Amino acid sequence: MEHRTARKLAQVERSATMALADRARSLQQSGRQIINLAGGDPHFGTPEHVLDAAQNALAEGFTHYTSSRGLPELRKAVADRLSRRSGVIRDPEHEVVITPSAKHAVFASLMAVLDPGDEVLIPTPSWVSYGQMVRLAGAQPVPVPLFAADNFTLSRELLEAKLTPRIKAIVLNSPTNPTGRVLNASELRDIAEFSAAHDLVIISDEIYEDIVFEVNSHRSPAEYSECADRTLTVSGFSKSYAMTGWRLGYVSGPRELMDAVLKVQEHSVGEAGSFIQRGGVAALLGDHSPVQHMVEQYDRHRKWAHGALSQVPGIECALPEGAFYLFPDISALGFSDSHACAQWLIDEAGVVVTPGSAFGPGGEGHIRLSLAPSTATVEAGVNRLCDVLSMPR
Repeated sequence: MEHRTARKLAQVERSATMALADRARSLQQSGRQIINLAGGDPHFGTPEHVLDAAQNALAEGFTHYTSSRGLPELRKAVADRLSRRSGVIRDPEHEVVITPSAKHAVFASLMAVLDPGDEVLIPTPSWVSYGQMVRLAGAQPVPVPLFAADNFTLSRELLEAKLTPRIKAIVLNSPTNPTGRVLNASELRDIAEFSAAHDLVIISDEIYEDIVFEVNSHRSPAEYSECADRTLTVSGFSKSYAMTGWRLGYVSGPRELMDAVLKVQEHSVGEAGSFIQRGGVAALLGDHSPVQHMVEQYDRHRKWAHGALSQVPGIECALPEGAFYLFPDISALGFSDSHACAQWLIDEAGVVVTPGSAFGPGGEGHIRLSLAPSTATVEAGVNRLCDVLSMPR
């Protein structure tokens, strides 16, 4: 019998970051001394009060189905957080859905608003899954390339240049993976006016919202009056609370859009895990000092790693404003492309990084380094990179 797969999957690539993580594990299991700076998994443990809440829920037998919308107390905590931090008012009864990961929240949002043949603007470099999710929804991603020479700044002019009659939505991410940029007020104003003028839905991935450095501050497009009724705001617990394996996120937005998101949730994953949601309540309502401690360590990592890489002849590297990645420009070092550089670094340095090409147009000529591992791992990995990149080839 001939087995056939869906034609739409021919356009969908594997996740580059997950493939690299699998390769790093395979090399380590074979006995190679590998340092993995490709992933975005914080090395910190989940805060104790979050663990306690989930363990207590398990002990109580709280292991059955919940509403597909999520626990009422967690939805209220999310709505309160949005109101407190951004002034965005959402009804926790109808305008918040708890999801098994922010990743699923993005996917459900795209499925909820896209029809086959629609197109979606994605400023790039961008997280590797946005474009592939758009394709899975039967639509087409339209990259909006940003440029290192302009510090990856987004403008209305760049968006207008890529506008077509089929554009239905725009996907945003701030703080941004992989560049570390935080959208500023001017960029957000351009996005608000552009989206309103062309009646576009905004899917705003704010998973790194707590990881912002120095004078920079995170703002959501949903704060703007033009965007309040057209923005689906996505976030979660993986990065801020070191809860990557918990798979817990959420999406909020106007009721009409959220009713559609709920349908996707009900007919796919159903709901997030019951006892896991109890952990989410504790994370949002409990002690936030562990989050601040993590951000302070990421800040030390970015300053040290940026200083070390900046000493390597030929490397240009902007100091990130948020998230926990560095995105150095290696185009002057003589590699044919960023994939060739990443492969060479595995072979010569035993360090796994992500090639910039994985993040779409605007990413080529760069590599992404994660600052989420422990201090010892970051220092060992960056030192190896500096050593081999400084050698004549």
